[in-house]
Amino acid sequence: MAARESGWGGAESSTSTPVATPMATPVSTRSVKWEKDVEEAAGTLDRPLLSKRCANTTSQMAVVGANTCPIESLDYEVVENEVYNQDWRSRGKLQIFQYQVLKWALALFVGLVVALVGFFSNISVENIAGFKLLLTSNLMLQDRYMVAFVVYIGCNTVLAAAAAALCAYIAPAAAGSGIPEVKAYLNGIDAHSILAPSTLLVKIFGSILGVSAGFVLGKEGPMVHTGACVASFLGQGGSRKYGLTWNWIRYFKNDLDRRDLITCGAAAGVAAAFRAPVGGVLFALEEVTSWWRSALLWRTFSTTAVVAMVLRGLISYCRGGHCGLFGKGGLIMFDLSSRQATYTAMDLAVVVLLGILGGLLGALFNFFVDRLLRVYNLLNEKGPRSKIILTVTISVITSCCTFGLPWLTSCTPCPPELAKKCPTIGRSGNFKNFQCPPGHYNALASLFFNTNDDAIRNLFSAGTEREFGVSTLLTFFTTVYTLGIVTYGVAVPSGLFIPVILAGASFGRLIGSLLGSVSGLDSGLFALLGAASFLGGTMRMTVSVCVILLELTNDLHLLPLIMLVLLIAKTLADCFNKGVYEQMVRMKGLPYLEVHAEPCMRSLVAGDVVSGPLITFSSVERVGTIVETLRHTGHNGFPVIEDQPFAPAPELCGLVLRSHLLVLLQGRIFTRRCVKTGAADVFRTLAPFDFAKAGSGKGLKVEDLGLSEGDMDMYVDLHPITNRSPYTVVENMSLAKAAVLFRGLGLRHMCVVPRTQGRPPVVGILTRHDFMPQYIRGLYPNSMPR
Repeated sequence: MAARESGWGGAESSTSTPVATPMATPVSTRSVKWEKDVEEAAGTLDRPLLSKRCANTTSQMAVVGANTCPIESLDYEVVENEVYNQDWRSRGKLQIFQYQVLKWALALFVGLVVALVGFFSNISVENIAGFKLLLTSNLMLQDRYMVAFVVYIGCNTVLAAAAAALCAYIAPAAAGSGIPEVKAYLNGIDAHSILAPSTLLVKIFGSILGVSAGFVLGKEGPMVHTGACVASFLGQGGSRKYGLTWNWIRYFKNDLDRRDLITCGAAAGVAAAFRAPVGGVLFALEEVTSWWRSALLWRTFSTTAVVAMVLRGLISYCRGGHCGLFGKGGLIMFDLSSRQATYTAMDLAVVVLLGILGGLLGALFNFFVDRLLRVYNLLNEKGPRSKIILTVTISVITSCCTFGLPWLTSCTPCPPELAKKCPTIGRSGNFKNFQCPPGHYNALASLFFNTNDDAIRNLFSAGTEREFGVSTLLTFFTTVYTLGIVTYGVAVPSGLFIPVILAGASFGRLIGSLLGSVSGLDSGLFALLGAASFLGGTMRMTVSVCVILLELTNDLHLLPLIMLVLLIAKTLADCFNKGVYEQMVRMKGLPYLEVHAEPCMRSLVAGDVVSGPLITFSSVERVGTIVETLRHTGHNGFPVIEDQPFAPAPELCGLVLRSHLLVLLQGRIFTRRCVKTGAADVFRTLAPFDFAKAGSGKGLKVEDLGLSEGDMDMYVDLHPITNRSPYTVVENMSLAKAAVLFRGLGLRHMCVVPRTQGRPPVVGILTRHDFMPQYIRGLYPNSMPR
């Protein structure tokens, strides 16, 4: 079958056919046979290695998010046809220079915009949450505790309901962190609306409302998605759907340049969220991208450098008190550089223990998130109202915990040396007064009754071993760990970085309090190492997390300890399940191609998974044949066969894309006889940029052509738009080897050619769909474990 690539069920289609449509049974697949000489040596090997099921009923189901929808693949391959060659031949040195300048200008402009968006989000959260906490604190100082509780829970409920309504009714794709979607896009998957302008707006404002509502979530994950949406919006020349297009940016109307720009946007999002420019580059390299090269490294680094410089200037401006209630802090979010990080062999043993526990708890966190999201899916399927009700319910539970649990702890007298700072009234910081009498503070309120950033800052603070007791840390860790699992999956833009850091920091500080007599490390350092262990255990990132934490804390002396705890946590957690983002990609039903092929693919060859009948076009084809094929199939690539009278025997001329066929048909460059017209006739009517891929919005469809009955009997020459050098593999190539080539080259279609002569010039087409484990399991049930 030609060019199926949507996922595990159904052909890739530009129509509204849902992806969960049952898949047709392949009609031409073969069992794998060993070579003849091996068969003669061992007669028992002549049996098929894999038994084939007669019917395949597997289908793709999006477990989390909006309803199932068509999933297209992206054209990262350069289509080298005559249109492409003419485009480059027509460009002079000035245009090539303009292209390079615009590419760099766009990357730097993406960094500027993402930095402004990140600064706006941070200041908005600090002021909205700060006003809510200040109002509640003032009421409590007046002993109006019930009114304070009603105001607190009311503010949180309204903010949560607003965030959920934005996601449920305007942009369902904006829910969650968005990192799995960006990761899938950079792998070659174009899921519905994941980078749309509406998704960008809801991501920004929904994240602000959700974090301000007091949820145990962060805005750091959504900032990655926001950066990718900004880059996509700029890189496609705006949006056709919303009437925003810019002709000067037409050079970038292709998936390859958009992919590079979106990579820069994702890195800029991390840099804006954590103020960690180098960590942003490494995050893009380690976690979200599937292809990388040195030129992209340099461009991404420049983008994050712009983010760092813009943020430094804006934060310096806020230090003058111009940014509202809070708005303080520097480029280093949690400065720990003043400590002496000296450690002994016993300290290393404690750090190893912390890495082991962090890996186990991180894997357990991923397990519970996976199970709970499946339950949430049943509720979300009932419609937007159910999503809002679920979000409001979680908000009420969170508000009751954060306001009610501090009442269960006793008040602690303020240390005499901190009389000026304790208790904290009317501002952020440690030693919250809450309901305590003058000269006392509530330790649990110092963590709960703060913004998430301030709670982390309190846990990381040095010289505060006596501020948080064991019961306080245990209560906070248990609550945050549970609420982090329960909250992720509600219909608000939510990130897991902050919940994981909060849980890890409180757990690390708890271990430091329990083993203080054994280890000489500061409890704040234990909090940092605990956060690192949890990040390694849940997200399975090492290099990027290590650098991000170092940039957050400005303490290079901790590098060996952070590396050790990350390696231990990741190694141990990998024994139980995958990282949280890999789990999300799988649960969302996104056909993601992994770096390594499945083991069963080594027992299969490329010809075993292609299916028919194969749809091909002649090099000069009848218009009616093309139109009927486009109407009744959803394929996006078709082999073109050169046959008589243009070739003595049938041969593979190349591959033609659906989008290029539609443009050519719209140009009506037809002839009455089956003859070659050449590229000159095409360029008299159409320009190379007419074949560029459109941005978000309505694209050209068969119904828009308006061809007459007379046009249907005409002929059109496909040579000018045919990719004359498509990637091909022989039918007996190992499927594992073909999968590595397919992913490594960023392909959308891979032609399978016969091994012997005298057969049709092309056996079939391999697409993303054919490498999916679910599809292979449907063909060969005993090929791989479930």
